[in-house]
Amino acid sequence: MVPVEAQRAAEIFADQRSYLLGVSYRLTGSWADAEDLVAEAWPRWAEHADEVLDPRAWLTRVVGRLSLDHLRSARVRRETYVGPWLPEPLITSAGGTVGSGAGRADSRGGGGNPSHERDPLDILVTDESVRMAFLVVLDELSPEQRLAVVLHDVLGLDFADISEVIGCSVPMARQHAARGRRRLSDLDPAPRQPADLAWAVLGEMSTALFAGDIHRLSELLAPDVVLTSDGAGKVSAARRPVVGAAKVGGFLAGLVSRYGSGASVEPVLVNGDPGFLVRVKGPRPQDAPVSVYTVAVRGRQIVALYAVLAPDKLTRLN
Repeated sequence: MVPVEAQRAAEIFADQRSYLLGVSYRLTGSWADAEDLVAEAWPRWAEHADEVLDPRAWLTRVVGRLSLDHLRSARVRRETYVGPWLPEPLITSAGGTVGSGAGRADSRGGGGNPSHERDPLDILVTDESVRMAFLVVLDELSPEQRLAVVLHDVLGLDFADISEVIGCSVPMARQHAARGRRRLSDLDPAPRQPADLAWAVLGEMSTALFAGDIHRLSELLAPDVVLTSDGAGKVSAARRPVVGAAKVGGFLAGLVSRYGSGASVEPVLVNGDPGFLVRVKGPRPQDAPVSVYTVAVRGRQIVALYAVLAPDKLTRLN
């Protein structure tokens, strides 16, 4: 029989797991890594649970520290990564989660997920801090800056806790956050637009592409639009960001030509923003996902496109 204390510790951890996955995903940009890091936190919690007064704060510090260590090592691995790196996409539909394992995370709340409640993943993706556009600029920060910004500005931890996670003084933790904020301000990610506007622009882009209407496509793309594609060196993708309406339009037209009539395009939400999931016909009952696209919009023009083609980042959609 499981001791009462151990059972209670397991229940508390299960209640906090959704929240902790959201913490680690914001810090790492990878749902697979977030699951591994939260799992790594479990034995530490099991050992110390009876000593902890505030489980959420304690677990946030542990997962934050594990994620920080992961970020530091990831920066070294990125030096050999082929082409641009994009976060692992979180795919949802208007009615709920697409796929079987995209995750369970909420933006701040923990708790269980009774069947009558909204899927925690659907809650998480409504948060600005998990938008693709925001995660991409977060990746430009140092690991310490990213952690300080996410834990303080997004999740509301105090700098005393953050300094403990980083292993620095409280004033230095504040400095990391301040520098991170300045960097984010300089990079100026496009804010989330009303869903109906973003869907309308994306729909017009799709119509123009498949109709071969290059003039209309150029009107929808901002002059300095940037397309970032992540193929991880395993599939064909641009090795550098594609900049400018003409070049981005040509790149998109090439993709349409490549997929041809053998592809299906499914409207989905990508980290809470309108996007497309592209599948190609294959021998399996369900067509294989080959890419995920989402956009950032200002006004009625697309200022950024993100294309995730790396197979390892699409496996959860099978």
